[in-house]
Amino acid sequence: MGNSKSFGTRKIPMRKNIFGLLAAVLLLATASTGAAQPAKVFKIGALVPGNAWYEIIDGLKSGLKPLGLEEGKQFMLAVQDWQGDAKLAQAAASKFEQDNVDLIYASSTGSAIAARRATTNIPLIFCAGTDPVGLGLVDSFAAPGGRLTGVYYRDADLTAKRLEILKELVPKLRRVVTFYNPRTAVAVESSKLLREAAAQMGLRLIERYYSSTEELQAAIHALKAGDADAFFAVADPGVDNQSRLIIDIANRQRLPTSFPRQSIVISGGFSSYSVSFHEVGRLSAKYVQRILNGVKPKDLPVEGVDKIELFVNLKTAKQIGLTVPPNVLARADRVIR
Repeated sequence: MGNSKSFGTRKIPMRKNIFGLLAAVLLLATASTGAAQPAKVFKIGALVPGNAWYEIIDGLKSGLKPLGLEEGKQFMLAVQDWQGDAKLAQAAASKFEQDNVDLIYASSTGSAIAARRATTNIPLIFCAGTDPVGLGLVDSFAAPGGRLTGVYYRDADLTAKRLEILKELVPKLRRVVTFYNPRTAVAVESSKLLREAAAQMGLRLIERYYSSTEELQAAIHALKAGDADAFFAVADPGVDNQSRLIIDIANRQRLPTSFPRQSIVISGGFSSYSVSFHEVGRLSAKYVQRILNGVKPKDLPVEGVDKIELFVNLKTAKQIGLTVPPNVLARADRVIR
């Protein structure tokens, strides 16, 4: 993690003392304007597993501003992208604790699991897509009981419903292919739910495992139209990070796709049934604000995100030669044309 890494227009700082650098810049800025340096500038370390989760970070910032917390003034935010590699996530979280951050912000379930393993004292705010009680992140929703709390959005739990909707969107659906890493906890839970749902619906599930990015990319490139009738993405950060490649190959093979991220459908995937990541981040802002004001995580109940939306990309449907049933299309919260 010694070099800066660029993702689109975003550059992820990976240097040894990022907070020291940011503090120096802030001090110079206040000195040049003659303004008094703030009594306390909070340090927040954020973990994201890939590009899709920056939408949560954007939501967090927009939620913090009305609460009187603006980046560069009341707080400094260091974002570390661990690219779906849990070892990188744990190393980044450990470095955050060494840098004495005021809290760690985990934008995903995997981020929260890694940060909890790698740290001992720092408060953790999470945005978890898998049941945090079932994973042992908190004791209960009402009484978290430790140094973790945050927002729970149903991601893995929506697996069966997403498959049901995909079957409605693709009436001739018989075989579904999915990729996941069997060493990733959230992917294992989501694939289990998918397996059970497929059996109940009389669908054949084709499960393909991978253990590295190279293996996953090779499996995606090998995907053929005759292998399945559709591709279904389980909750797996490694798969999310390869969404562009999946979209390109699946659309070329005229395979409908179902993703757990709205942004992936906007960029060319076929369908999703999920929450808004921006809204997840915005709702989590109050947790950050209260923790920074001295409230203990154990005293902040976990909150759920209730608004779930169906996105359908009609442009992609036309590209792959699929006619979407009008009654299902009418239920969509957003149609990309």
